[in-house]
Amino acid sequence: MPRTPALSRREGEKSLAPPRAGEGVRVQKILAQAGLASRREAEDWIREGRVFVNGRVAILGDRADPGKDAVRVDDKRVHLRAGPKTYILLNKPRGYVTTVSDPQRRDTVLDLLPGGLRRGIKPVGRLDVQTEGLLLLTDDGDLARDLTDPSSGCPKEYRVKVSGQPNEKDLDRLRRGISIEGKRTLPSTIERVSTTGRGAEGNTWFRVILTQGRNRQIRRMFELIGHPVSKLRRIAIGSLRDDRLPTGAYRRVSDAEVAALRKSVSAPGPSVPPSRRHPVSSSPRQR
Repeated sequence: MPRTPALSRREGEKSLAPPRAGEGVRVQKILAQAGLASRREAEDWIREGRVFVNGRVAILGDRADPGKDAVRVDDKRVHLRAGPKTYILLNKPRGYVTTVSDPQRRDTVLDLLPGGLRRGIKPVGRLDVQTEGLLLLTDDGDLARDLTDPSSGCPKEYRVKVSGQPNEKDLDRLRRGISIEGKRTLPSTIERVSTTGRGAEGNTWFRVILTQGRNRQIRRMFELIGHPVSKLRRIAIGSLRDDRLPTGAYRRVSDAEVAALRKSVSAPGPSVPPSRRHPVSSSPRQR
């Protein structure tokens, strides 16, 4: 969205007094509930001076009444969506960018959904363009924040194919955590599933569970020990999984699954429940 100058009040917009201390809703929560961003992203927008309440530049800590106050991001009025939230589970194929729009005009994950489902929803977290697997899309900013916040401990499970056969000493380094761009990764679960071929000529499949999502983290971890990743698929997000969902297909997430996801955010430890299959509902994009 284009930047808007920090005007003291917008023309034609009522100048309302801000809610008193303790009243109203924090502005970053309003933006999250509108499905525009996670609370953390919304806080960044506020710091950058992009958020306005009744024509005045908002600051962290400001509150507003969504029913009375005019909240804007840049030049766009924020409206809370009425009705239930939308939760979509997509089995992302390779070659799609995990974003709402791409300046390079590449295919995005939203291109896999019909137009009626796209409005207001955003991907939760990110899978790089060459990574496949489960991706949650929603307009529930609070759940999105909880699922992507490393402090929540929500586990994400992956199947990873690497070249060669890493030794246990190197794998233990990855399990304990390594430094990426000056920041140490959280401990992870890495289990050897199978091997093909011998030595450097073979390949190894691993089960990997992370409780954080650094940029290209798994690929960079295995590159560090000299065993680059050739295939990467996410198979679970907390308690949410679906082994029968075809690549490129999507389905709605049930109320029970959403409730279980919320529980998994606060559940201790990176354990992931055994595989459970869910029926695939019919849709024009499922195949």
